Amino acid sequence: MHLSSVSLPVGGFAFSHGLEYAIETGWIRKAPQVAEWAREQLHLGLCSTDVPVLKRVMDACELVDKGQQEARLRELNNLILACRETKELRLTDTAMGEALVRLMNSLDLEQPFESSEDVSFVVLFGVAASRWGIDYPSAANGFLWSWLENQIAAATKLVPLGQTQAQQLLVELQPELSTAIAAAALVEEDDIGAGLPGLAIASSKHEHMYTRLFRS
Repeated sequence: MHLSSVSLPVGGFAFSHGLEYAIETGWIRKAPQVAEWAREQLHLGLCSTDVPVLKRVMDACELVDKGQQEARLRELNNLILACRETKELRLTDTAMGEALVRLMNSLDLEQPFESSEDVSFVVLFGVAASRWGIDYPSAANGFLWSWLENQIAAATKLVPLGQTQAQQLLVELQPELSTAIAAAALVEEDDIGAGLPGLAIASSKHEHMYTRLFRS
């Protein structure tokens, strides 16, 4: 619960994952469209990229040989960062990763990355979960819940949605997290990746908006 809490000081609240531009340009106007946006990212993006990498990170943390463990974690870090289709989506991942590096260091949680490195939040989340003895299903569920809660919180400000509508969306979408985790288990390493052109366009356009509330 600590690791997946929205109050974890990693700055997840500052990123909309393309949602802000999608709302600004009129792609999304109502709660059902927010649900569809989140649902597509979950099933066509996170379950074929972030979640399979998270599983492999936690497996890598079980390697006894520290050299092999570090090499594998760096390999997975490079893989997930290569999957980020835009500058902003990469920034979302690495900015939160940088913050989690600082937090883990302050909590004396062992992790192999330097603060100057570009590190994926997904990778660090898996390392932290492993160091805290959290099992993979719980970690994956917590990771996706944290992502979903941030998406709905962004939509609440941007659409805007009422608090009741936001809670209804969370109730509607929460059962799909377990479906995404099950689908992710079938993804082979060579198949990790996703292509969401609408998200990539929204992310690319976001940095040129005249005004914005979110960093990406």
